[in-house]
Amino acid sequence: MKKIFLMMLAIAALTACNGNKFRVDGTIEGANDTTTLVLEQSSNGEWFIIDSIDVDKNGKFSVSAPAPEVPNIYQLRLGNQSICFPIDSLDHLTINAKLPNIAKDYTISGSEHAEQVMKIDKEAMQFAGGKGTAVQLQAWKDQLAKQIVADPSGIVAYYTINKYIDGKPLFDPLNDNDLRIIGAVANSFNSFRPDDPRTDYLVNLLLDGQRRRRANSALADTVYADVTSLIDIKLQDYDGKDYSLSKVAADNRIVLLDFTAYTTDISPQLNKLLNDIYQSYHNRGLAIYQVSVDQDNVAWRQAAQNLPWITVFDPMSVNSQTVGAYNVTGIPTTFIIKNGEIVERVEDASRLKAAVAKYM
Repeated sequence: MKKIFLMMLAIAALTACNGNKFRVDGTIEGANDTTTLVLEQSSNGEWFIIDSIDVDKNGKFSVSAPAPEVPNIYQLRLGNQSICFPIDSLDHLTINAKLPNIAKDYTISGSEHAEQVMKIDKEAMQFAGGKGTAVQLQAWKDQLAKQIVADPSGIVAYYTINKYIDGKPLFDPLNDNDLRIIGAVANSFNSFRPDDPRTDYLVNLLLDGQRRRRANSALADTVYADVTSLIDIKLQDYDGKDYSLSKVAADNRIVLLDFTAYTTDISPQLNKLLNDIYQSYHNRGLAIYQVSVDQDNVAWRQAAQNLPWITVFDPMSVNSQTVGAYNVTGIPTTFIIKNGEIVERVEDASRLKAAVAKYM
């Protein structure tokens, strides 16, 4: 109850009590009077339902809600698709979208900041699913960094440094250059928005990133060595049973330690690959210990009950000590463990099957 209570306090702090409201209306092409939209408000990555909206027979909708005390992020959701936008105060936004993919086919007008967020989200789609080169991605991030530094205490800066693509943070606290951008936002909020409910979160994000960078520097030589001692992990599976990685490694000849997120687009393909490997080798002493770093456990629970290997959930998600200890900077990342020792790290899933075969 304490966790829920603190989250609700954050929501309350973001919402004004003066009766002022913002409004969002528009059209969902292809929708009708059986379509229901959900308006949700963010509290540092957690989403809370504000209202539900029935669309009319022509796909038109309109909703109003209490204006936030400070700018905040909202989303309009239809099923598992959503459109994110910031609300500064008394905004009146117009959103026009088109089924079947409203998260891709939409426009927002009425707010400069909302249009900026729309542009960022649409540009991010060009890199989702592994599209685009590393050079192109870095060039885009450099452009975003300039925008962030120009207004580091703005709602768009906050949104950008918390953006994820394929389960990986766009601005990664484990990357020195990215951490500097995160630091610019955290320090600006701390200086100019000390009472903003997001300020403590941003400062803690910065401090945690600095701690993990120091810890990873000390661990890097060990983790990336050809053979290294195992760092134990103890987490629970779908049924609440505790699983220790070191115990699993002691009981099996080969273990694949896989860090993943089931909400990413690459998850189904990765799990198909893991299943092929598991079916080929589990009778020869191979086990899989898969760690979910999803931000909530719904997707994990849905997938975990159908997987034949050990799948555990890390409630700290990408901010966990385990992720930091293993220097996991992207999803998926897989380690091959043999005789209780890490013998190989595989970040390119296309190499995984051949890599495992070497040790069987």
